[in-house]
Amino acid sequence: MKRLVARLWRMIRGPVQWRVLWLAHAKFMVGVTGVVRDGEGRMLLLRHRLWPEGRQWGFPTGFAVKGEDFRQTVVREVREETGLEVVPGRLVRLRSGYRLRLEVAYEAELTGGTLRLDPMEILEARWCTLEDLPEGLQPVHRDLARGEESW
Repeated sequence: MKRLVARLWRMIRGPVQWRVLWLAHAKFMVGVTGVVRDGEGRMLLLRHRLWPEGRQWGFPTGFAVKGEDFRQTVVREVREETGLEVVPGRLVRLRSGYRLRLEVAYEAELTGGTLRLDPMEILEARWCTLEDLPEGLQPVHRDLARGEESW
């Protein structure tokens, strides 16, 4: 039976194989976070309008769009939420196990732009050090701020 399946698999090739794989496997949304730092090492934290009360502070975060490189998701989300420009760095978090979501976080370095908050998503922005992290910071974002990797 396995030989027959393998033979059929080799025969169908290309787009049909991809369609079969697509139908047979789980689909996930990918949440991407940027741990943005300025030239002084301070971190950009945002108070998100749509996050739960008491846990609204966190790094710039959003969902990747289909076909988007996750590093570019960081660049796009930071620009959309704040008007700032960043260069993504190394991957600092990759976590799965959620029902329909995968979480990814990259370091990012501020390179320019003018702070302009998207009022639909962001209530406030702050540049912080480890010593002055705001109350209501998402616990996983507190870990990211401390450099604690979660794999």
